[in-house]
Amino acid sequence: MAEAERIIGTPGTPDDSGERTAADRAPGASDTQGQAPARRPGRGRRVVVLFAVAAFAYALDLISKIIVVRKLEHREPIKVVGDWLEFHAIRNPGAAFGFGAAFTVIFTLIAAAVIVVIIRLARKLYSLPWAIALGLLLGGALGNLTDRIFRAPGVFEGEVVDFIAPKGFAVFNLADSAIVCGGILIVLLSFRGLDPDGTVHKD
Repeated sequence: MAEAERIIGTPGTPDDSGERTAADRAPGASDTQGQAPARRPGRGRRVVVLFAVAAFAYALDLISKIIVVRKLEHREPIKVVGDWLEFHAIRNPGAAFGFGAAFTVIFTLIAAAVIVVIIRLARKLYSLPWAIALGLLLGGALGNLTDRIFRAPGVFEGEVVDFIAPKGFAVFNLADSAIVCGGILIVLLSFRGLDPDGTVHKD
């Protein structure tokens, strides 16, 4: 009988295992001993997605620019879709799509600030769509910032390599495309009321 009582009372058995119910494991729940609320699961995976998307976007932009500089710069444009789309290598001192050529240093600082904000925001990131959107923004910002730092005419004043030239539109690159796609996705998520921390509001 005593042996049976010892087995029942042994720590780790269902009667004394400390297992929590689904409500106890919910975000923000705490135990009866006043311990801190349990950490919400999933943030680590979302951060991994953010940086994976950023690395992919950055790599595509960097590789495309290397190819463009070697194969297209100072040469005739290549027609991709008749007169509607060409690959035409140019150097852009301004912002995305050639705007603001007189404010190269300012746009460089803005890009650096955006990168810092995204990295800080990753600490409270629990939404997969937000991770993708911020990853696109981060990859695009890093792509153009790399040009600003390492290309002529100098550090923080470097000209960005653009090469995608639709008819009747400004010439841009893959980093610009990533930034625009990330921005559009953020607008859509905001309209849906989805916050980076995964909460949904209806206001």
